[in-house]
Amino acid sequence: MSFGSASFGSASFDSASFDSKIPFDADCLFCKMIVGEIPVELVAESEWAIVIRDINPTAPMHLLAIPKRHCATVRELADADTSLVGELVLLADQAAKKQGNEDYRLIFNTGSGAGQSIFHVHGHVIGGKQLDWNPA
Repeated sequence: MSFGSASFGSASFDSASFDSKIPFDADCLFCKMIVGEIPVELVAESEWAIVIRDINPTAPMHLLAIPKRHCATVRELADADTSLVGELVLLADQAAKKQGNEDYRLIFNTGSGAGQSIFHVHGHVIGGKQLDWNPA
């Protein structure tokens, strides 16, 4: 896994270049986005993760950092591949900075009780305004 090899822009994914060895769920909304079945606004991409714009933003900058590997929660991802968690955080940071935000909040909802509604781990990268402490 290589760190820091991100590309930026609003390009679409090339499903032909998707590594079929990466765990994938054909019924998962984010997996469909990763392979190009559902169009997204791509902000950053590395070999193992993507950052896209949230379609329902709650702040001026609201991005989603998503590993290409399908894992339901950040806990599951950490158990499976700790280095991918690090790459995901690094790519989120690069994307936020590319959007002109040095300060941002990175939130991983883990489980339905915490507000997770799509069970493919993703971090919300939120910024672009002064954020209060209340993370909910």
